[in-house]
Amino acid sequence: MKRSPQHALYLKRQRLHKTLVTVCRIGALIVALALWECAARLGWIDSFITSSPSRVWSTLKELVANGTLFRHAWVSTAETLAGFAIGTAAGYAAAVLLWWNGFLKEVFEPYVVVLNSLPKIALGPIIIIWAGTGKGAIITMAVLISVVITTINMLNGFLETDKDKIFLMRAMHANKLQIFVKLVAPANVPTLMATLKINVGMAWIGSIMGEYLVSKEGLGYLLVYGSQVFRLDLVMTCTIVLCALAGLMYGAVALLEKAVVKNYDA
Repeated sequence: MKRSPQHALYLKRQRLHKTLVTVCRIGALIVALALWECAARLGWIDSFITSSPSRVWSTLKELVANGTLFRHAWVSTAETLAGFAIGTAAGYAAAVLLWWNGFLKEVFEPYVVVLNSLPKIALGPIIIIWAGTGKGAIITMAVLISVVITTINMLNGFLETDKDKIFLMRAMHANKLQIFVKLVAPANVPTLMATLKINVGMAWIGSIMGEYLVSKEGLGYLLVYGSQVFRLDLVMTCTIVLCALAGLMYGAVALLEKAVVKNYDA
């Protein structure tokens, strides 16, 4: 199909815009790192407290050389992925149940809201007693944080599905299962994708919080250890690694979203 000159110009502008955004993102990061390094070298900030890019790089090479980084990063990633998957699946199932049964929704929706507002770290001692001091407690913490968010987001999406379309399907004698499978679930694919993006951060928060409390391995453990022995270079390095891992996980979800939405639109 031949493109019109206006369409070709529009696509060219879109490509230029995306390129400009990418260049500015990279440039902003480089400028921030350069200012951080200069401030540390010129004594504007105390590099012992704030570290610096060069010290972080040295610490990163040390952790990679002795294998410490890969072992702890893998532990945290595995715990986060488990919490992410279980929390999302359980939250989706809970949202379906509350949408399916209006009476249960009226009874339990206030409790879901209260659970969402409750600081999960307050449940730490109870979780340790229930799940022990191993990986189970850490995964449980990640699940608790992501399951409530998923339930609230998906339930709101289900309830906001076009009422006229639901009425039309009921007029055609569709049962509740058919309405959900044919209309409600497909209509809320974008909501699910948005919830997955949110749950990336929630799952990482939960796993790191859990590692703060009970773990003897993982990036959360390294963060606590580094702060206890005043190795702020280690703390900053682990923080940057966490950002990188969370970014990669978010990117994977974004790619999944593109694939799902493309097939959904088709």
